[in-house]
Amino acid sequence: MEQPLAERMRPTTLDELLGQQRILGPQSLLRRSLERDAVPSLLLWGPPGCGKTSLAHVIKSGSHKKFIALSAVSSGVKDVKETIAAAREDRKLGQSTILFIDEIHRFNKSQQDALLGAVEDGTISLIGATTENPSFEINNALLSRCQLILFAPLGPPELEQLFWSALRDHPRGLMRSDIQFSDDAIKKIVSQSDGDARFLLNQVEWIVQALGTETAVDETLLERLQYQKPLRYDRHYDEHYNLISVLHKSVRGSDPHAALYWLHRMLQGGEDPRYLLRRLMRMAMEDIGLADPQAIRMATDCRAAYDFLGTPEGLIALDELTVYLALAPKSNALEKAGMLADELVRTHGTLPVPRAFRNAVNKTGRDLSYGDGYRYDHDSPNAYSGQDHLPAKLLGKQIYEPTEFGQETEFRRRLDYLKSLAEERKSAK
Repeated sequence: MEQPLAERMRPTTLDELLGQQRILGPQSLLRRSLERDAVPSLLLWGPPGCGKTSLAHVIKSGSHKKFIALSAVSSGVKDVKETIAAAREDRKLGQSTILFIDEIHRFNKSQQDALLGAVEDGTISLIGATTENPSFEINNALLSRCQLILFAPLGPPELEQLFWSALRDHPRGLMRSDIQFSDDAIKKIVSQSDGDARFLLNQVEWIVQALGTETAVDETLLERLQYQKPLRYDRHYDEHYNLISVLHKSVRGSDPHAALYWLHRMLQGGEDPRYLLRRLMRMAMEDIGLADPQAIRMATDCRAAYDFLGTPEGLIALDELTVYLALAPKSNALEKAGMLADELVRTHGTLPVPRAFRNAVNKTGRDLSYGDGYRYDHDSPNAYSGQDHLPAKLLGKQIYEPTEFGQETEFRRRLDYLKSLAEERKSAK
């Protein structure tokens, strides 16, 4: 059976690798090392289809070292230990070994630990490929022993070059110069590939096989032949945290357009709407707070609406909440007040409750004069006694500082008014 197009067209030299000029350009340290066959231990990190595995194959074809490939999906500690044992024996005979592990992030801690000694003493040069953030998925000890190489998604120019090469020019490609693609069709294929060369090659092969006797492909025909590439998104890894971060910052930055875009990127990637509702509710408290006390009520109402309607109708509640929060006045005064209160507790410990505010519920309390000096606010002018309820060591400390935005403007006026009343009471004594 003939190999798939994507496998046939896998690069065999560094010059055939598309893109990645930053890490593989003529003057790059990595290229110089590979051309001297001085392969260090490497962790190749980047999205699917950007050339990580292809680089490993190029290294294999250009190196005099023994090259062993394992997949973290199907290999275990036993395979790793057997490979390292063989590499130790080969080393005694002057033969160096490169061990390539695809999807290395799928190895658990013990499997990764099995590599440490051999990497450290030079028994093997490890090349690991991963689509996930190594800081989350790779042991720190192993990460520190490898050079981290960051791959970027291929850009539209590289993908269009690959398209024409696969269709017409490359000797291992399709060699179909009789087939014509409209500019819009090419643009759509490149755009939907989302930086993934493998996806583009699979699409080209699929489309050409499905054409039959037709030789002209426009956007309408493409719609009938093509399948949609799933968005690059993993609910438990790096892209998840990147997207929720930019969604949160878009809401905080009062940008409803961007907030809606990132919200729907996550929804179309398969994110749980309830997770997004929880995060939006957090934004209502953390970034809006009392500048708009209706924000938290809106968040709870939209959660209830989604729970009642479900998907897809209930998703409109997420849109409504996202836009409302993005355009609401912003204040983090409550968050700062809570952090300051925590810091005061950590710094001063369990300061005693002032005697006037203690509850004299028994004879001991009454004998100790609990409650003496307390002034009942409802019996005071304006229902405000002006007492400071903080411990003696913190008297006069301002913890909540309202901003001048939204409803907090009124709270600031109220605090200033109460402060002036308290000062009048003190001066009148």
